[in-house]
Amino acid sequence: MTEVEIEKENKAIAQEYKELLRISYQTLTDEDKKLIRKAFDVAVEAHKDQRRKSGEAYIFHPIAVAKIVAAEIGLGPTSIAAALMHDVVEDTDITIEQISKWFNPKIAQIVEGLTKMAMLEPDTHISMQAENYRKMLLTLNDDVRVILIKIADRLHNMQTMDSMAPYKQAKIASETLYIYAPLAHRLGLFNIKTKLEDLGLKYTEPEVYQSIVDKMKETKEEQEAYIEMTSSVLRDALNQEGIEYTLKGRPKSVYSIRRKMKAQNVTFEEVYDKFAIRIIYKSSQHEEKFIAWKIYSIVTDFYRPSPSRLRDWISAPKSTGYEALHITVMGPKGRWVEIQIRSERMDEIAEKGYAAHYKYKQGFNEENSLDIWLNQLKEALESAESNAVDFVEDFKLNLYSKEIYVFTPKGELKSLPKGATALDFAFSIHSEVGLRTRGTRVNGRLVPLNHVLNSGDQVEIITSEHQKPNVNWLDYVTTSRAKNKIKNVLNESTKKIAEEGKEQLIRKLRHLKITLDEKTINEMVNLFRLKTSQDLFYRVGAGIIDNTQLKEYASQRNNSLFNFFKKTIKRHPSPHSEITSIKDSSNLDLLVFGKEKEKLDYKLASCCNPIPGDEVFGFVTINEGIKIHRADCPNAISLQSNYAYRILQAQWVDSSKENFEATIKITGLDSIGLTTQITKIITNSMGVNIKSISLSENAGVFNGQITVIVPNNTVLKKMILNIKKIEGVDKVLRSN
Repeated sequence: MTEVEIEKENKAIAQEYKELLRISYQTLTDEDKKLIRKAFDVAVEAHKDQRRKSGEAYIFHPIAVAKIVAAEIGLGPTSIAAALMHDVVEDTDITIEQISKWFNPKIAQIVEGLTKMAMLEPDTHISMQAENYRKMLLTLNDDVRVILIKIADRLHNMQTMDSMAPYKQAKIASETLYIYAPLAHRLGLFNIKTKLEDLGLKYTEPEVYQSIVDKMKETKEEQEAYIEMTSSVLRDALNQEGIEYTLKGRPKSVYSIRRKMKAQNVTFEEVYDKFAIRIIYKSSQHEEKFIAWKIYSIVTDFYRPSPSRLRDWISAPKSTGYEALHITVMGPKGRWVEIQIRSERMDEIAEKGYAAHYKYKQGFNEENSLDIWLNQLKEALESAESNAVDFVEDFKLNLYSKEIYVFTPKGELKSLPKGATALDFAFSIHSEVGLRTRGTRVNGRLVPLNHVLNSGDQVEIITSEHQKPNVNWLDYVTTSRAKNKIKNVLNESTKKIAEEGKEQLIRKLRHLKITLDEKTINEMVNLFRLKTSQDLFYRVGAGIIDNTQLKEYASQRNNSLFNFFKKTIKRHPSPHSEITSIKDSSNLDLLVFGKEKEKLDYKLASCCNPIPGDEVFGFVTINEGIKIHRADCPNAISLQSNYAYRILQAQWVDSSKENFEATIKITGLDSIGLTTQITKIITNSMGVNIKSISLSENAGVFNGQITVIVPNNTVLKKMILNIKKIEGVDKVLRSN
């Protein structure tokens, strides 16, 4: 670099630092600024010779992370200083001991936690595995700020991935959607969660993402005009009532629109609530609820609400701390509009979660829901005996689960995940109450322990000192807290046998020249069709799995599938090796793998039923060879996050024609000759064979299901478009 360029870069670094101090959510004292300046100087010196893949000075990254921590998460000087130095121990000669000496033990502890997490992520094609996710979550026990800074770090990495290889982009984006976005959601960081989801979609489904972005741009002026038309009426009414407020119209995120398209099987144009209007009002904490319902009354004076879509999270806040009134109203031109009503305090908590909640915590007697959740998480982490993948999947369900609100006999309100049972409720009161549960009453009526609760239920638990859990209870509960407590009690008697079994297994496998590690355990758990490593060790200790079966496993390890495993991974150093794209998809009917375009045996996954022309990938299973999944398969993110080293790049190419089965569903208005028109388009115009057809009519509306034999995805898409053109046809969707 020239002297001029160096000077220009130094000015840019200084400008970023000043911006960091300016945008801090918390008021910084002179002492705070000195602390942050010292951390900044250490980071600048430590990273002075380092550059990012994009070519810019590395120091811009920790400054950017610190800015997210300061402004978007709202943490204070300790976290800002730790964020500035989050990479210095991992990437330079500076030690934790030096950080502790120069600053204080708390900053050193946070930096150490971040360094440990960074060490969990191997710089190879293998994605961070589920066991490493579990280890990462253990840092929540030490200081939640470690995870918050890590989320900020992940957000900035996602924002600056353009210079990375495509396979690395896909790997990082999959991990982000799999664990980081749900964590941000659970910690109340809704703004960051939205950004992570949108960026995750950008790199996992780039074409879909760009298509939605383009369509949103095309309709932007129309949407803004509609928001203004709706808002102007509300402004006049709110002003007349003397309410101090800010009114914002905002588009829904790209990811949420995509989710609705998939969930409802509709096109972009058919998603009607693509934006929301947010009313943020000023109020003392004492009057918040009164003013919220006053605004609700004003809104519904002008626009008719949908009773089924009222969400009152003011009377019963979400366990994330989120509070607001959400109402969906029929706006101008007969279009549904979501209106969110929340105070400035509620808005801050919605945007900054943890930090804002603690800002307003003074004066509250009740324990913070985040504290409760962290304590429950700690309990689950410490007692979890499931294998890592099961644990993380279970943990994720609890991150994103919808909530219900039920009452104790004394009228106290409790929140539980949707689908929770009466026995789950017992464990939510206290572990001992759960373990001694003999029966349950819901709304005064005796119900089974597995009775699924609904919001508004009042639940009473009947206990007995002589009651003990049995194995059936595991089927009666859905929450990880209850499952872990039941397992712990049931496993007390089997723990010793399992411990002995593990020692036996290590010795026996050593004789077979096999090391007992996570990969070996996962293979054996799958081979013997078990659920957890504990099950495996117990069966070995109890003699259920004997020497003969272990020798069979060792033999299988050397068979063609395991050899294929190793060869494939060696041949394809990344799960997303580049393959020359073929623009004409009409002739894509043969599946090939990897850079060398090898032809290998495979099976089509039943969860997503891919056909030629679909974007797909291969997944190497333990017992069933290669399974082919669509890129947008519901299981894709989980597979790529937990088992990236078993993902194979796959692509359809041109070869001899081969036919595939696909089923489409048709709905619309019934008319004479409709069946003839549909079959004519399919057989005559498209030259496609019909395997089965079923059409029914009910009060003028018809529903149909047609299974056809097609050569590839392009023909199927063209056929669907032609059927949509028939007068009266409303929707045509592929169902497999």
